[in-house]
Amino acid sequence: MNDKILNYLGLATSAGKTVNGEEKTLEAVKSNKARLVFLAKDAGNSTTKRMNDKCQTYQVTIIDKYTNAELSQATGTFNRVTLAITDKGFAKAIKELT
Repeated sequence: MNDKILNYLGLATSAGKTVNGEEKTLEAVKSNKARLVFLAKDAGNSTTKRMNDKCQTYQVTIIDKYTNAELSQATGTFNRVTLAITDKGFAKAIKELT
């Protein structure tokens, strides 16, 4: 894994600063706990629309340039389509790299 953003995502996951899954990610966005959202570029149309709409409404940055497989590998889990970074420091570091 050469991508620094994915490396930071892996570190944030190890530190327990991420929320995984569509419903939990949406809940984090609505409660203003999500600082940054990752959405797999190969996610389904309804998931993509829901995430984009909520993130736009709550003004949360969304990164959608990685595939499901890349996000899954970075987090060490299976089938990661959406996840949110809840830590301000990790989110700032990742945003600076985009």
